[in-house]
Amino acid sequence: MKISKGWLALITIAAVIILDQALKIWVKTHFYLGESVHITDWFQLYFIENNGMAFGMEFGSKLFLTLFRLVLAGVLIWYIVRIKDKPFVKSGFMVCMALIVAGAIGNIIDCVFYGVVFPAEPGFDTLFHGRVVDMLYFPLFSFIWPDWLPWIGGKEFSFFPAIFNIADAAITVGMIALLLFYSKQLTAPYAAPEDKAVEDSDNLSDNERHED
Repeated sequence: MKISKGWLALITIAAVIILDQALKIWVKTHFYLGESVHITDWFQLYFIENNGMAFGMEFGSKLFLTLFRLVLAGVLIWYIVRIKDKPFVKSGFMVCMALIVAGAIGNIIDCVFYGVVFPAEPGFDTLFHGRVVDMLYFPLFSFIWPDWLPWIGGKEFSFFPAIFNIADAAITVGMIALLLFYSKQLTAPYAAPEDKAVEDSDNLSDNERHED
């Protein structure tokens, strides 16, 4: 049985949100802030919270960020519903869009509800003001720059020091895959010519049958 593109998007969104929230709640309820668990030499669970966007970036006020995420998620959901039955839309494109939506919703849940469910401190203990939980840390390698280098000599360099969550990863993977494999569909508001021709042919056949 073939899964429709609409259902594929819905399943992807639901799976990412469930995994993201399950890990966040487990970390939030079993770790103290700043605690880390060494899994391998290149992977740790490191519990932090941030007030900003993906990978701990800061941009604007907390309420503005939360409302921005809500509007963005709403627009993307509307877009997915609008294109889900279009024959020219690829299943991979729908999965990429679903990953971005799921990631946005995963972090929205933190921002909207975590301040009430997991009150931390004044300013972050009300609706729409919760902090985003991050825990995935991949310190793949680090080294000390040679002393003879100007400005950076003697300082430590860590490759990819960001700490993130499943929602962040879903957004990043979805966006990179869109740009690499489906950039043409992002810039094409209508069906490709060959797909449009098929649609017109089908519509013409339907009209002819009704006339007969």
